[in-house]
Amino acid sequence: MGIRDFFSVDARIEALGEAAEQACAETFARIEETAQHNAAKVLRSFQDNRVSEPCFAASTGYGYGDMGRDVLDKVWAQVLGAEDALVRHNFVSGTHALTVALFGVLRPGDRLVSVTGDTYDTLQPVLGTAGNAGDGSLKDFGVIYSQISLKHDGSPDLETIEKRISGAKVAYIQRSRGYTLREAFTTDTIAEICKAVRRADPQTIIMVDNCYGEFVETIEPTQAGADLIIGSMIKNAGGGIARTGGYIAGRADLVEKCAYRLTCVGLGKEVGCTLGMNRELFQGLYLAPDIVANALKTAVFASQVFTMLGFRCTPAADAVRGDIVTAVELRTPDALCAFCRGIQKGSPVDAYVTPEPWDMPGYEDKVIMAAGAFTNGASIELSADGPLRSPYAAWMQGGISWRSGKISVLLAAQELLEQGAITL
Repeated sequence: MGIRDFFSVDARIEALGEAAEQACAETFARIEETAQHNAAKVLRSFQDNRVSEPCFAASTGYGYGDMGRDVLDKVWAQVLGAEDALVRHNFVSGTHALTVALFGVLRPGDRLVSVTGDTYDTLQPVLGTAGNAGDGSLKDFGVIYSQISLKHDGSPDLETIEKRISGAKVAYIQRSRGYTLREAFTTDTIAEICKAVRRADPQTIIMVDNCYGEFVETIEPTQAGADLIIGSMIKNAGGGIARTGGYIAGRADLVEKCAYRLTCVGLGKEVGCTLGMNRELFQGLYLAPDIVANALKTAVFASQVFTMLGFRCTPAADAVRGDIVTAVELRTPDALCAFCRGIQKGSPVDAYVTPEPWDMPGYEDKVIMAAGAFTNGASIELSADGPLRSPYAAWMQGGISWRSGKISVLLAAQELLEQGAITL
């Protein structure tokens, strides 16, 4: 019994997958070692903070005395090596959590510097670098934004950071890549950036967009010198269980300012009903180390398979990773669309749907997206997307099930074979 008993996969594709999996054995072992460390860390935090059935009870109205909400913050802070955390289901996205953090700590006249070049497209209207004047961006409120480009190899320009960061209120680091082909930043690289910022100005707040990076390594950016880290609960942090939400964690004084922005000054973390959402936020965190390991295995396997098929993949299968994303440069629009069709065919939800390129708001080129998720937009679940522009790369992320993720990757290869983009 095997994959071909249920899916139309060429025997040569299946054999290629078996060879790729064997080639990944050493990397898989490293992923499992990291997952074991992180699982122990999470379990210890649950026990130290006395997680119990009452933590899952729903609160309504103002949410006064919500035990689960307060314990969840403590659990997350311990897991992330932070002084405090703000974990809430009513963060509607990672961009929302980032926006709350930026507006929470910045004031009119402050200077914000992105030290890792361009930010995600969705954050640019928040900064005021895109969108319309008067929309309520940071620029509208008098925050001065600038950015320091990465070097040609995608690494941070530490020398320029030291020269230009002095006097900045916030140094902003985007860990993952967006639609670029640079490597995601590991915590070692983030630590080097933090040291450069501290040498230039010890008072500058270092903020890290940690989306796609949680539990990929044994430590988080808060343990590498960052003052605040922010992420989404429908990516790594929620373990495929959380249906919505986000988190902010780091220095207690800064987390408090963010809480004041989320609710109101003077109330902060003390209010906010949880409506029965605590259970899945706790359970998602508990499962997250294993789920992230599954996503990493799927990403590594994809990189190995498509490298063997002659495509350039970043990161390489055996690389040390900073996030769960693999980019496959497919070289033509037809190959990119075929890849996404294959991923869609391997989805547990909407597998019958055929993804097509469309004019996605905020993007200059048409974008094709493949995703069949139990939670809408949950990037920890297997998905692939990319703009129709050279080098016609697909950015693949997620995979809450390694075994199902493997099937999806092979179906993507099968689509390319049928489309004539590869030969065996």
